[in-house]
Amino acid sequence: MLIINLKTGDVVSRKSHQHDIVFKIIHIDSSIAYLKGIDYRLYADAQLDDLELVPDFHEDDSEFIERGLKDIKIDRDQFFYLPGNILHIDGDKDYLDRCMNYYHNLGIKANGITLKEKDISSSIVSLLKEYHPDIVVITGHDSYKNHHYENSHYYVSAIKEARKYEHNQDKLIIIAGACQSNYDSLIRAGANFASSPKRINIHALDPAIIASSLAFSERNQKIDLMNMISKTKYGSDGIGGLITNGTMYVGFPR
Repeated sequence: MLIINLKTGDVVSRKSHQHDIVFKIIHIDSSIAYLKGIDYRLYADAQLDDLELVPDFHEDDSEFIERGLKDIKIDRDQFFYLPGNILHIDGDKDYLDRCMNYYHNLGIKANGITLKEKDISSSIVSLLKEYHPDIVVITGHDSYKNHHYENSHYYVSAIKEARKYEHNQDKLIIIAGACQSNYDSLIRAGANFASSPKRINIHALDPAIIASSLAFSERNQKIDLMNMISKTKYGSDGIGGLITNGTMYVGFPR
């Protein structure tokens, strides 16, 4: 049977959920497989006989790279551009690596740090002092079950610490949250952008899409909030935020 051949690292989907999400098996215990979403910041578990192997799967972020570059007007003949700097703190190294590759493909300077969600608040100020970012992303995993958010309170604590360091929301732009996070609490704590207004799963690259759009928006000019949010996988259901200023310097001559 196929289930006998399933192993850690295999890419699978769940029959009982009509194969809606693609996962990687991260652990098998008897007849239970523990799963991590490839495109979504999501953990799950399933019976082995509920899983089906997804053959020849490979990540393709070209669609999201196109979204990230959409509406960016750059005149490379006349002007030079200095996009904003990003510090991306992620509770999951696989998602961080994917986001860092995304920034690299867009030509954005970014530094990436992997920290467990519960450890971010105690480290964030020292990281802000070390890297001096224009934009900080605070993300990883979260969930909403039985009226309880798994990691939202850790993100709230990290945001509050960052705001003690820099109160001005145009000088330090904070993007925070993961799948099903407590959007209201993250915004009230001081985030410029947060997930998830409708408590849905967000795409692994959604925080990076917002960060890169801000990095490519001109400094001291208000962003097009609706357009920026529309670049993410599920738009305003998954990400929301505040009208703020961009972070990119434009110079002349080239």
